[in-house]
Amino acid sequence: MMEYEIFKGVVGEKFKEFLPEKYQDAQVEIRPVDKVNRTLDGLSIRVNEPGMNISPTIYVNHMYEDYVTTENLNATLERAAEGFIKAMEQKESINVSELTNAECAKDKIVFQLINTEQNKEMLANMPHREFKDLSVIYRMVVKIDGEGIASTPVHNGLADTLGFTEEQLFKLAAENTKRLLPPVVKSMNDVMREIFMKDGMPPEIADMMLGEMPPEQQMYVISNNKGINGAVSMLYEDGLHDLAEKLGSDLYIMPSSIHEVIAVSTDMGNPNELAAMVAEINMDQVALDERLSNQVYHYDKDLRKVTLATDTPNKRLDGIVAEAPMVYEAGKTR
Repeated sequence: MMEYEIFKGVVGEKFKEFLPEKYQDAQVEIRPVDKVNRTLDGLSIRVNEPGMNISPTIYVNHMYEDYVTTENLNATLERAAEGFIKAMEQKESINVSELTNAECAKDKIVFQLINTEQNKEMLANMPHREFKDLSVIYRMVVKIDGEGIASTPVHNGLADTLGFTEEQLFKLAAENTKRLLPPVVKSMNDVMREIFMKDGMPPEIADMMLGEMPPEQQMYVISNNKGINGAVSMLYEDGLHDLAEKLGSDLYIMPSSIHEVIAVSTDMGNPNELAAMVAEINMDQVALDERLSNQVYHYDKDLRKVTLATDTPNKRLDGIVAEAPMVYEAGKTR
């Protein structure tokens, strides 16, 4: 089996062989692409056709995972080529000119919340503002349908093309996110009930399995109506305040992923213990590109304000801990 760097070179040389004739003149390039929480090797295929100024990117890292699983290079290349062809067909339904037109774009800018420490390099090239140990970035929605959301991050180049400052992007996103992706707060019991019923379980059986639990002892999922990049809904304070008033207490907010956060009454536990649980779940159960933070946040219902409840030593999300600086103890002179 090939090691990754050799595999990457083979992909660059052979990928076009698995594409239709009309793509044989395309230019293939593999370059680093900053994604949330990590940098990937992006395979870019530039097609020599009029008006074809954007092209799907295929990630060699994902191809390698497929290759390791199947141990079949040709099958991996075929699947990746099929994915590229399908993406090109879907791209034809996108009006590219709207992506660079400020008047069209202003109603499509939305928020996303990511970890600051883990994404320093990416943040250096995009408009953003910090929120505790997180950063608010901006995405432009291309399409929302029953299958999900298609969007593209707003880097400095796109912001300059549109003529939007970071402050303008923030104001636009504050309105658009709430309109396009409305915040949703549900108890964990309600979430589980929906899952059971979607699998065909009768409502009365689901209710019997879940049982009764006082509101102040439940966990609450905060996301949006699509469940995608929904952690940013914690920025909308109204939902937090209504929940805190319902529970009659302040809240601890646990970032379970970039897609959602979990809120509980502050009577439910110690923030440092909750943070340890969050960090463990992040490392064991959440994909690196979906991790948000290892911290826990505190919502004060009287001050109506979110603050950090913890400051755990490992602020990174990939398990890499920076070496502690060496400390030299001054010796006594004689």
